[in-house]
Amino acid sequence: MKTATKNKLYEGMFLVDSAQTGADWEGVIAAIKTILRKAEAEIVSIRKWDDRRLAYDINGKNRGTYILCYFKADGGKIQGIEKAVQLSEQIMR
Repeated sequence: MKTATKNKLYEGMFLVDSAQTGADWEGVIAAIKTILRKAEAEIVSIRKWDDRRLAYDINGKNRGTYILCYFKADGGKIQGIEKAVQLSEQIMR
């Protein structure tokens, strides 16, 4: 007997370079969607949350754009999503 796993709703906040979002917004969103799709996550909502000056420089950048995303995924896939975000060159945090 196979048990069905229920996907839970998660909230993800992604920080990307403001200059990059201004130059290639669609590319940044595509990178986030690709990471989530590889983890078989269902994207519920994705939108720009805010553009702010950072408290400290990250990779030499002092401004960042926060992207808020709600998605449904299996809990076992979250660690893989976190690792993919850390390895991504487009996503700062």
